[in-house]
Amino acid sequence: MSKLLPCALAAVAFLITSANHPGTTLAGTCASKCGPHPIQFTPGQSIRLEVVNRTSGFVKLERIQGTEPIPLRPGQELQFMQEEDGQAIMSLVFWHEMGLPLQAVVSKPNFGTLRLELRPGKRNPGDRSLYLLNDGHVSVY
Repeated sequence: MSKLLPCALAAVAFLITSANHPGTTLAGTCASKCGPHPIQFTPGQSIRLEVVNRTSGFVKLERIQGTEPIPLRPGQELQFMQEEDGQAIMSLVFWHEMGLPLQAVVSKPNFGTLRLELRPGKRNPGDRSLYLLNDGHVSVY
């Protein structure tokens, strides 16, 4: 019985400490708590932008303000190359033809491609623009 006493005392001490400081007994990694890594490209890198309409209606795209909007049919994919005129920021404005909210899902399928999937949104106003900033970060608003 005397050999079990130290083990029992250690177990009791562990349980008391766990009850008083629950944060110290829980362990986790960043992978279990963190969100997805932000998408980033090397500044100055040539980028191909792929836009896919995953909605059931027409979506319109506009790269440069004042130009004619480009209609994108349901299921259609369109590609743009980043202009090589030193333009630091690539931007794209988009909207659903019927005014419905959109959800923009961005991914980086390979080194030089930025993929934007436009899906039906759940809340107004939804996502409306994509920016590739001069520091290489991608932002959706």
